[in-house]
Amino acid sequence: MTSHLATRLREGTQRSHTATENTAFMKCFLKGIVEVVPFKKLLANLYLVYSTLEAELKDHSEHPIVGKIYFPEINRQSSLEQDLAFYYGDDWRSQIVPLKAGQVYVDRLLEISNTDPVLLIAHSYTRYMGDLSGGQALKHIIRSALDLPCDRGTTFYEFDQIPTIEAKKEFKEKYRHALDSLILDEATILRIVEEANYAFTLNRNVVDELEADVRAVVDPHVFALLTKQDRVGSTTHHHHGQAVPA
Repeated sequence: MTSHLATRLREGTQRSHTATENTAFMKCFLKGIVEVVPFKKLLANLYLVYSTLEAELKDHSEHPIVGKIYFPEINRQSSLEQDLAFYYGDDWRSQIVPLKAGQVYVDRLLEISNTDPVLLIAHSYTRYMGDLSGGQALKHIIRSALDLPCDRGTTFYEFDQIPTIEAKKEFKEKYRHALDSLILDEATILRIVEEANYAFTLNRNVVDELEADVRAVVDPHVFALLTKQDRVGSTTHHHHGQAVPA
């Protein structure tokens, strides 16, 4: 018997996904308004989130359930380290500071790793499926907006072990199959879906905290025009995609 967890997660997080796409930060981002200061702060906080998530997933790699969705080939920590060195310089470690929302995000990962590690599946799903889907479009927006050198500044979005569109599609199918193969009771499925929605909230809180940095450099009238109209969520049309801002 399969859990159908991939479908339950996709359907159960559509509203949260749409709400994330409709933050002011993401509306500007998707229109090509990418400013270096808030973007590098975002990368810094993503580094703290991913380094924590990946350490905890590794710690539970022998767990009978969590271990089945541990795929170190998609880890993002080292990629983010390269991007942070590009944006901050070689001494980036001494410069990055967690946002309040970023620290809450990290603390939540540590909490569930200690108390209910199965919930790490929710965070793995929301982050990595987003990176492999909508994140690939964000890469092109960033490269264009910041006029980056061809091999720098968006390493976070590069998956060396799954480099092609076809390979990414195959991996996402593999990942969804791994989710569906988990033997879970209904109560556990509901807790994972609830945690995935909370993962979207944690992510939204990070980008909301960066909104002031965007406002500071965008003309107020332009900002109002860019942010006044809500977007239709991408998962409404692309059933297997996630587009978590990253």
